[in-house]
Amino acid sequence: MVIDPGLREVAGADIPRVLDEVARQGVPAFTLSTAARTDQEAFFKAVQAALPLDPPLKAVRRVGEALADSLWVGLRALNAPHVVIVWPDAHPVASAQGDFKIALAILREMVTSLAQAQYTGGQPTHVSLYIAPATGSRQRPGA
Repeated sequence: MVIDPGLREVAGADIPRVLDEVARQGVPAFTLSTAARTDQEAFFKAVQAALPLDPPLKAVRRVGEALADSLWVGLRALNAPHVVIVWPDAHPVASAQGDFKIALAILREMVTSLAQAQYTGGQPTHVSLYIAPATGSRQRPGA
């Protein structure tokens, strides 16, 4: 299995195979878990619990730009050429709305900018982001 950089929507059953391959390759991997919720609070809590942030975010501040910056620096601080993030209990990407759409935009921008040598001092970090819709997940309007 090839672990390519970028955002990929996969079936939940594929996540263990991705994680096995990542472990075999020795690539740092992180798992976001939002318990099938896609609201801002769930996303921020999941990121704070699972991903390297620099500086750490204060619990009372939920600002997307601050999260994006903190995550970008935190992943760069790993000094790893490749990082994998899996989100096994999300919603379908194609129907993203509200907070979930914003969360995906933050993650997409991070994937894109970390891969660009001009933003990373010539040492890009390639991020592979695997999103699997939770079984039976349906996005509520405005969620």
